[in-house]
Amino acid sequence: MRRALALLSGVALLAGCQGEVPETPDAVETEIPEDLQQVEMPEQPAEEAGVGTPMAERVATIGLLNKRNNVSQELELKPGEQRRIGDVIVRLQACEQTAPWEMPKETGAFVQVLVRERGNADQFRRIFSGWLFKNSPSLNVVEHPIYDVWVKDCAMSFPGEEGGSARGEDRGEPAPAAAPSPAAAAPAPAAEAPAAAEEAAE
Repeated sequence: MRRALALLSGVALLAGCQGEVPETPDAVETEIPEDLQQVEMPEQPAEEAGVGTPMAERVATIGLLNKRNNVSQELELKPGEQRRIGDVIVRLQACEQTAPWEMPKETGAFVQVLVRERGNADQFRRIFSGWLFKNSPSLNVVEHPIYDVWVKDCAMSFPGEEGGSARGEDRGEPAPAAAPSPAAAAPAPAAEAPAAAEEAAE
């Protein structure tokens, strides 16, 4: 009898746990100790070449997954910003994407991930620091049993996109020669035609 009651209570407790929806913690601004911050900024070829939105004005969208409760969130960060969600901190150093005229297309972000150590409320350990790529995620991954982080977008623009696409002159290519107008291409009428007609009549 006791065994049956214990079994029933265990089933009821399990059903109650399954019915609960895990709460999603809010992302809050935080500070990272200097010894855990990236000392040097990563290379920024597009910015150095003067192409595209300045780095400080770009906005990256970073995905964060908690594997324990299967809750995912999106973080929008500018370079130099970080957010804390529960026991994890995500910091953005830089983000890039290929120009419209470059192939193959790729979007990347230089990210730091810090996780709070057990038993210490203010002690964090850096578990990842490097580039993450949207279209080639296997090149660099965040290896952690609880958290997964990936890049989703880098909001920036390039010269010529105001008109919908990059133009040839923006890429240093010569502009195509203008086609001659139909009026210029048509031959002028012969001026001698009336005079010839008069001579024939005489």
